[in-house]
Amino acid sequence: MRTRYALTGGLGAAILALDQLTKLLIQSSIPLYESRTVIPGFFDLVHIHNRGAAFGFLNRADIEWQTYFFIAVSALAVVLIFQLLRTVDRRDMVLFTGLGCILGGALGNLVDRIRVGHVIDFLDIYIGSAHWPAFNIADIGISIGGICILVSFYRRKKRHASHTR
Repeated sequence: MRTRYALTGGLGAAILALDQLTKLLIQSSIPLYESRTVIPGFFDLVHIHNRGAAFGFLNRADIEWQTYFFIAVSALAVVLIFQLLRTVDRRDMVLFTGLGCILGGALGNLVDRIRVGHVIDFLDIYIGSAHWPAFNIADIGISIGGICILVSFYRRKKRHASHTR
């Protein structure tokens, strides 16, 4: 039982720390809505405020309760992660890795929303004029966590199918 909490909590804490550190660095070095080119034509560091969800979803929505909604969603995700830790197969390290990544990402964006009322995004990937919405380390953690959970479910389904033959 300790291993799953240590892996999930440790990974979550590392992602949270890296996320908050990088956001503080961006805030102190790049003025709001400005950018610094890292790889011309492909990657910039930017300083953007996002009131929506990952990758700018609902960023431009003008909903009065939006910040509170995303705070509640993040808090619920954290509670669900700890509930899952108690109930899932303790040998599934891929699942615990995914839960840790999502935990760190959810907490990273939750801290922003509580601290400043929005999320700070700073990674801008693009080709020509086609930009992916700006994102941050927390969003990367959430995305990698989702992929790990899908891999875990796929592996479990495959194992289950081989046992029923």
